[in-house]
Amino acid sequence: MSNNKNEEPNLSKSARDLMEKIAEDTVARQIDFARESTLSQMDAMRTFLSAFQRLTQFAMFKTTVQSGGRISIPEAERQTVGIEDGDLIQVIIFPIAEKKKEEVKKNE
Repeated sequence: MSNNKNEEPNLSKSARDLMEKIAEDTVARQIDFARESTLSQMDAMRTFLSAFQRLTQFAMFKTTVQSGGRISIPEAERQTVGIEDGDLIQVIIFPIAEKKKEEVKKNE
């Protein structure tokens, strides 16, 4: 089959117009689908990055438990992670050493 225009299938003008319209609609729907998929992926990535950023903003330090179970967060760590008075924070505790019994009796 050659590429000569005279050898194209013999379609009526209305059939050709209908096929062109279907092709245009198909392309438009594919573009819309691709756009929506891209926007969905971008939203998912933004959500992930936001969560990841929160997970990576942490400080690690050692402190001593004071009377009444109070602990202090050093100023440098508060500044690093942006903790201000009244902020709600999550504390995870890993005891690393206990006072010796002699020290406890001495302090009583």
